[in-house]
Amino acid sequence: MTAKWTPDSWRGKPVQQVPDYPDQEALGRVEASLAEFPPLVFAGEARRLEQQLATVAEGQAFLLQGGDCAESFAEFHANNIRDTFRVLLQMAVVLTFGAACPVVKVGRMAGQFAKPRSAPTEVQDGVELPSYRGDIVNGIEFDAAARVPDPERLLRAYNQAAATLNLLRAFAQGGLADLHKVHRWNLEFVAGSPQGARYEELAARIEEALDFMAACGVSPDKVSQLRETDFFTAHEALLPNYEQALTRVDSGSATARARSTTPTSSSYAASTTRSA
Repeated sequence: MTAKWTPDSWRGKPVQQVPDYPDQEALGRVEASLAEFPPLVFAGEARRLEQQLATVAEGQAFLLQGGDCAESFAEFHANNIRDTFRVLLQMAVVLTFGAACPVVKVGRMAGQFAKPRSAPTEVQDGVELPSYRGDIVNGIEFDAAARVPDPERLLRAYNQAAATLNLLRAFAQGGLADLHKVHRWNLEFVAGSPQGARYEELAARIEEALDFMAACGVSPDKVSQLRETDFFTAHEALLPNYEQALTRVDSGSATARARSTTPTSSSYAASTTRSA
C-alpha cells in the first residue's frame, strides 16, 4: 500500500542538492518562522495556472518560461525585475500575434535562488571549500566563512521573493502590460537592432488592430485582457525544507498540498503565483 503523502515525506527519502547546515538548531528556528509567515502565493492562483497548463497540454496554448539561472541578493532591483517582465511581454506578444494562440507566461523569478551542483565541494589553488549553492544557501565569495550554509539566508530569500511578487503584480495589473503600450516594451539594447525594428513593425500592426477594435467599441476600459495580463512565477524546488515550511492547507479543498501543486513559495513545480 502506498504511504500517504505528508509535507515532510521527503525527509524519509534520498535527497540530493540539500546543503549540510552545521547549525541545525538555527535551521529549525528559521523553518518554524517560515511556517508561520504568510504564503507568497495562493491556492486559487495555483489552480488558475493548472487550468492554463492544461490548455497548453491540449495544444491550445503555448508555454513561455524565462528568467535568470539564479537570482542574487546583490542584483535585486526594481529595474531588473521590470526589464525581465518587459522582455517576457515582448516575447509573448510576438508569439501570440504570430501563432494566434494564447501564451502562458511564467517568469523564472521570485524564488530562483538555489543552484544545483555537480559536487558538494570545489577546489581553487589547492583550497577545497563547499560549493556555492546560490544566495539562499551561502555566499559566492571563495571564502571559508562565506561558504558555510546559513539558514538566515532562507528568510532573506523569502523577503526578496515577496517584494518581487508584489512588484510583478503591480506591473501586470497597473498598466505596464497594457497592449496600447506595446511600443514601450522594446528595451534600449535592442531598439536600434534589426530585431528591434522588426518588433516595432509588429507593434505598429498590433496598434492598428487595437485602433480598429476601439472604433468598434472594444477598449481597455471594457476588456481587461487589453490592459492586464496573467503572469506566473517559477523556480526549481531544490530545498525541500524551504518548500515544506511554505506548504499550506488549501482552504478550497481542505487538504494539505505540497508546493509542488499549491502556491505558497511562488514556484511552478513546487508552487505558483499569478499576477493579474
